[in-house]
Amino acid sequence: MHSAGYLRQGEESSANQACVIASGQRCEHALVDPELNRRLYTYEKQVRGRFAPIVDTLKALSAFQHEMDFESRAQRVAQDKLGYGLPQELLENAWVNGLDLRALHSYCIFRSFKECIDMAESDQQPWRERMLIDAEFIRSCGYHTIDVSPCADGRLQGLLPFVFRMAPNDAVYVKAYAGALFDVEGDVADWTHRELERLAGFMPGGESGNYLKIAVYHYSTSNPCQQGCAAHGSNDALATQEAADRLAELRAAIENTYGRGAAPDTLLIGMDTDTDAIRVHLPDSESGNCPMRFVESAQLFRDTLGMDAQSARSAIEAAVVRAENSCGLQPGMRKLIVRLLESNLSQIEYVIHHHEGRYSVIGHDEAFICAGEATNYVQLRNKYYYAHLDTVEEGAPDMDVGIKIFSGLNVHRGLAVPVLVHFHYSSRVPGSRERTVSRCRRVKAAIQGRYRNLHEQGLLYCQMAVSDRQGSERCTFIEDLAGQAGH
Repeated sequence: MHSAGYLRQGEESSANQACVIASGQRCEHALVDPELNRRLYTYEKQVRGRFAPIVDTLKALSAFQHEMDFESRAQRVAQDKLGYGLPQELLENAWVNGLDLRALHSYCIFRSFKECIDMAESDQQPWRERMLIDAEFIRSCGYHTIDVSPCADGRLQGLLPFVFRMAPNDAVYVKAYAGALFDVEGDVADWTHRELERLAGFMPGGESGNYLKIAVYHYSTSNPCQQGCAAHGSNDALATQEAADRLAELRAAIENTYGRGAAPDTLLIGMDTDTDAIRVHLPDSESGNCPMRFVESAQLFRDTLGMDAQSARSAIEAAVVRAENSCGLQPGMRKLIVRLLESNLSQIEYVIHHHEGRYSVIGHDEAFICAGEATNYVQLRNKYYYAHLDTVEEGAPDMDVGIKIFSGLNVHRGLAVPVLVHFHYSSRVPGSRERTVSRCRRVKAAIQGRYRNLHEQGLLYCQMAVSDRQGSERCTFIEDLAGQAGH
């Protein structure tokens, strides 16, 4: 890390190109919230710290697995190093068959993730209150709902709090898909549901607002040919155009069904996964998203570094106006875009100060695959790869990409691919939980069948979990080994 945020000329080859400045000048932008950055870094360390001891702990257990007091000693070590116990049945037969380290590794990944979920409220409370984009600001821009579909790539998992500085709230939904190619029919249904809630008066303060759909594609500035979007073969132009096309298809679907003028606003955003800088495309008066009309936050950071806050803010607004080129950008949309660009400056500086300007691992480094519906309780880069699916057959492309990624991350090292099958249910609907558990079982069985070779070799471990959309139940494991573990 560059000490105290300094970056000298000539260091740009290995650092964030947003901050190439004169020798001795500090990378401290007037519009950056350093206190929020500090709190987010504390959160990052807390979450990553729950996963960091897993491998070394299992190595320690492996070293004394044939000793007489192995089971009790292993539980003490796990409690001390990980904060939870291990499934007794995975320990008691180690003297015969050897310790099943693949199963233990997958168990620990899931258990540590559950710890993060259980602690999410206290972990996240310090930074939620300082977010620049919250529900009130979203309403002030004229939107009652923001529906975000990033690529399922784990590098976009911290999109809301880190990259956008957007507070997770009831007005914001995130549904990730490989290549940001969201399901149009599914989104029409989601839009219809929210419009019904709006018309029924279930959105205090949002009765006259609009719905905004955001698609987020990604690219890599340092290794574009290999670390771009896998779903598009690391072809940045294709990723951009297809995300724009999918947004246009959504608008057309809703207008063809409900009439002209019914369609939601749409916004196209690109994200550099090396640095977390964003590229915001400016829609026209009809919410058309042009791949060639955009403003980049990295350039804004360079251009406005050293300015006072008001001058920098005015420069951002002027840059948006220039790029807009009289395309008829709506005032509420312009207000949101300006705020997104301003907010992202804090993340650029965050990466400069805490990750040497560019992430040391610019590719995949996820811990597991989440299949089904995302668990948005933990928001941090590269914690899991998300494969949205209703059935395995429909979600096969997303799952296949995830399995390919983990074949490189885990299988080649002899570790299993951990897959968390997760779905939400509604406690307001009788029998919903039971049906959702049955759904988890069907999907788990289908995943094991599709990747039978991995499963039969002990290289695929599936866990199931359910969460209540309205209640307090969050990611409860179903038929898992956690019930047998000590706490």
